Amino acid sequence: MEERLKKILACYEGKTIELIPILQQVQNELGYLPEQAMREVAKFVAVPDSKVYAVATFYEQFRFTPMGKNKITVCRGTACHVRGAERILEEIENKLDIKEGETTKDLSYTLKTAACIGCCALAPCVMVNDDVKAKLTTKNVDTLFVKETQNEIQ
Repeated sequence: MEERLKKILACYEGKTIELIPILQQVQNELGYLPEQAMREVAKFVAVPDSKVYAVATFYEQFRFTPMGKNKITVCRGTACHVRGAERILEEIENKLDIKEGETTKDLSYTLKTAACIGCCALAPCVMVNDDVKAKLTTKNVDTLFVKETQNEIQ
């Protein structure tokens, strides 16, 4: 991680105004913002660690834990809600043994929700990475992950 961080910081002058772009690049490279990396960034731009943490926690885009290989996003829009999105979310949480906002221990899946993914006619919907899975039921949630696992193996 140290070498990758040094390479990123070499592209900047160490000005405070560069803080957000540096954090974005660190997260793009490492997948999240480890505590050690935030401390190094704070030293580099000459601000207290607490300022880097304050900026990183203010913006939704920054993460402090690694993301899973697969990102599962359950739509909570009105159409999906009416057609059972809450039950589907609960089923996925049970299947993966995590709650919304968490990542599985093996880093295979991260579970998120979205206000709307824009597929209301296909409700209820879940996105697996960039693929929309439409008209889900609690009965076919299980097959969703079996298919994903089989695709990873092939």
